[in-house]
Amino acid sequence: MTVGFIMLCHTAFDRAAQVARYWAEAGSPVVIHVDARVKAQPFARLKAQLADLGNVRFSDRFACEWGSWGLVAATLGAGALMLRDFAQVDHVFLASGACLPLRPVADLEAYLAARPGTDFIESVTTEDVGWTVGGLDRERFTLRFPFSWRSQRALFDGYVRLQRRAGFSRTIPAGVEPHLGSQWWCLTRGTLAAILNSPDRRVHDAYFRRVWIPDESYFQSLVRRYSGRIESRSLTLSKFDFQGKPHIFYDDHLGLLRRSDCLVARKIWPHANQLYKTFLAPDGKRVAAEPNPGRIDKLFSKAVDRRVNGRPGLYMQSRFPDREFENGRTAAPYSAFQGFADVFPEFEPWLGRMTGGRVHGHLFAPDRVHFAGGEAVFHGGLSDSAKLRDYNPRSFLTSLLWNARGERQCFQTGPGDNQALNEFMAGDVNAQISVISGAFALPLFHSGLPFAEVRKEVARLQKIEAAHLALLRASWVKARVRIWPLAEFLENPMDPLQTIVEEIAPRLRPRLADLPRMADFSGFGRFLQDLRNQGMQPTLMGDYPASDDFNPGRDRPFLVS
Repeated sequence: MTVGFIMLCHTAFDRAAQVARYWAEAGSPVVIHVDARVKAQPFARLKAQLADLGNVRFSDRFACEWGSWGLVAATLGAGALMLRDFAQVDHVFLASGACLPLRPVADLEAYLAARPGTDFIESVTTEDVGWTVGGLDRERFTLRFPFSWRSQRALFDGYVRLQRRAGFSRTIPAGVEPHLGSQWWCLTRGTLAAILNSPDRRVHDAYFRRVWIPDESYFQSLVRRYSGRIESRSLTLSKFDFQGKPHIFYDDHLGLLRRSDCLVARKIWPHANQLYKTFLAPDGKRVAAEPNPGRIDKLFSKAVDRRVNGRPGLYMQSRFPDREFENGRTAAPYSAFQGFADVFPEFEPWLGRMTGGRVHGHLFAPDRVHFAGGEAVFHGGLSDSAKLRDYNPRSFLTSLLWNARGERQCFQTGPGDNQALNEFMAGDVNAQISVISGAFALPLFHSGLPFAEVRKEVARLQKIEAAHLALLRASWVKARVRIWPLAEFLENPMDPLQTIVEEIAPRLRPRLADLPRMADFSGFGRFLQDLRNQGMQPTLMGDYPASDDFNPGRDRPFLVS
């Protein structure tokens, strides 16, 4: 049993020469094709490096642009040269210059000898292929593709649209059923000779010359016509990401490649010195194990999942530019409170004691970021500068939650704060938003400012808060939202607060024995009536009475036995 290797090379020629020498010195003939676009000097240097090996040949050169016919033409030419010059070859193995043998040639020969007359090539009908990326399956065989997808993309797309509009469809040659599969195969001498010497070769070549990515369909389709026994799988370990691009193996994949027990792997980084040193060492060890890429498939699946989905709330470089491409808007649950600090001046330390969470002030206040404890810098180097925060409020919040994951974050909001994140938080499943509507008027009531200024500011803030409440009541909102008009909340503040703290700390399930100190509401009802008398209608406070008879801070008990 002798295996001959065809190598398609276009770069990293020093590495290609190492691999070619390894195979040739093991007794396997090697035919090398070098892309015609490669300049004469590196090509001549590669030939000089292998000139002492009598079983190495160089085939006629073709320009091999990705997805073009040149790749098939190069393979056909190299295959014909292999069969002509090396009569002892029983199997022909197609590899690239970026391939690396993981086991000795003797292992491969023994493996093939145990399966005589078998062609190893991935060959699947277009209806069954699930790995194509780009939107063209059956159409790649029924339309014409004279333009390069990479260098002539506008012409490529325009010509495809034109053919679809015109209803054009090519006739598939008789006896050919289109199949797709990996470019890297290992065929028996008989099958490869049958493809090369077919009486219909001219028809086949003319047809596949205008098929899109013919190197993934030419041999994969024709082998079904000429092979007696097919194993629809490649003996070359190659993995692809979600965009259809090949994974590159580096030195730190050494253990992974060993564990696979595969015979050949691609695509190897040219500077992976440890991989080349390890696998090209002439140790002569034999491994009888069946190639099992499934051993490492789980790891690659996790890598693809991490690349595509990332981690919740982490805005990776690979997905940050695309809106809604993140895996969850934020990294952990958090609570935003609107109006609570107005009703309860000591709400922040009280909530921290009840729940054990980190309770901030107004993170989006116009003057600065009010971190818990008055800190100037929070986890991850987040500054309390309002200017830095407002440069990208979304990144500020997501970074804060990512840096502090594992600790529940709570903060205050209000109509006087930066409103840029209202929609973002409303659509975040991690957000718990609790609002006492109309409470913003209480600090203005106690401000001592001229009534005309207060009236104007209340009107402005009410308009902002009304828009926010309308947003929170939208059907698409994913946050957990609770809204209490001020008057309704004051009728029984214990129940809403109990619900809030239990949601924040469900394991602790704290039972409230008292409430935080409440602000003074004396005269607040009269204040609201004065606003009405001046032509301003305070609508968000609920049915708050105009008299001072309704004074929750004076009349209602808050202790629970």
